[in-house]
Amino acid sequence: MNKVVYQLSARQLLLLAIASALIAIGATALVFNIGKIWPNGDLSNTAFAEGPVPSGISDPSAVTDEQNSIEVYKTISPGVAFISTTSYVQDMWGDTEEGKGNGSGSVIDTEGHILTNNHVVEGATKLTVKLGGEKVYPASVVGRDPDTDLAIIKIDNPPAGIPVVPLGDSDKLSVGQKVLAIGNPFGLDRTLTTGVISGLERPIRGTNNKPIDAAIQTDASINPGNSGGPLLDKFGRMIGINSQILSRGGGSVGVGFAIPVNLAKRVIPQLLQYGEVRRPKLGATVPSVSDLVERGYRMPVQQGLLVTQVQPGGSADRAGLKGLTSDGALGDILLSADGQKLSDIDDLYRLLDKKNIGDTVNFEVYRAGKTMTVPVKMTSSPTNSGTPVRRGVQ
Repeated sequence: MNKVVYQLSARQLLLLAIASALIAIGATALVFNIGKIWPNGDLSNTAFAEGPVPSGISDPSAVTDEQNSIEVYKTISPGVAFISTTSYVQDMWGDTEEGKGNGSGSVIDTEGHILTNNHVVEGATKLTVKLGGEKVYPASVVGRDPDTDLAIIKIDNPPAGIPVVPLGDSDKLSVGQKVLAIGNPFGLDRTLTTGVISGLERPIRGTNNKPIDAAIQTDASINPGNSGGPLLDKFGRMIGINSQILSRGGGSVGVGFAIPVNLAKRVIPQLLQYGEVRRPKLGATVPSVSDLVERGYRMPVQQGLLVTQVQPGGSADRAGLKGLTSDGALGDILLSADGQKLSDIDDLYRLLDKKNIGDTVNFEVYRAGKTMTVPVKMTSSPTNSGTPVRRGVQ
């Protein structure tokens, strides 16, 4: 019996290489000096406990809903920052144009660190912060993580007794529970809106198109300018970071999304220590087999990730994974990782997001008609801070 050998013509090879770089799916609409308390050493696995109920907020069961909203706002709003950004870009004639924007943030320690969205501060040349009143504080970016759309900035010379927004626990949420959002929609300083949790485990995407899993959906009004501000529970603890709305017209229609605070708890230590989040990377271009089949390519399997290119010295290269060859033969196809099926690049993102640099991931690989297991020790790329990510590259 003749053995079928899957090969590509030179034209197909070129088209496949182009497709590997351009494969994309529709993104969710976007209307979009370490402090002394942080110890030296590796903070990447530091866990943040749920903060206590702030003083000034009564037992919600002992007061009216209206009184609870009043107490949460009075107690927490002093720790909600009004962030103003200035950026400079050149137009097509070479003239420099000034752009301005604003967003929100939450003070997370007495050293003046503020948690906000990456898209609020991305590209900003100048940052200033107000904490109520007219006093303006210069600020600078400490770290950014486009993958989770989170960032930390720091006020220069923060005032004594700066109020801090306590962190809650986003793993304990229920659909229907009361939430409050404080932010600066359309530049309106420290606006309160209330609502409920409308849904949990919602998939959204960052500005670099990476998946952000388990977002909190709320009907509390969120508008441009709310980005980066806290979504609070009735005890005044931050359970999410308001980030996106789903809207045709650019205004709130009661479908807003917040990044879970427990995700932020994982990211904050690395942003403070490194200025970025250091994640394990496969170091390969891996478009989805099913996408390629839909485009008319003949593939030996119907599901998996095709290795088209490997980064020299990266995790895949060191483990011996093979990409497309110069004569058009197919590269390895990754069928699963640690027993989890790989249907598209998002499956790989989600798996590696739970891994640490130095971990070994066992890939089930289809190669030249045979299936084998290839252990891959995960390393990181030199940097990922602020770098646009091409679809299909991991």
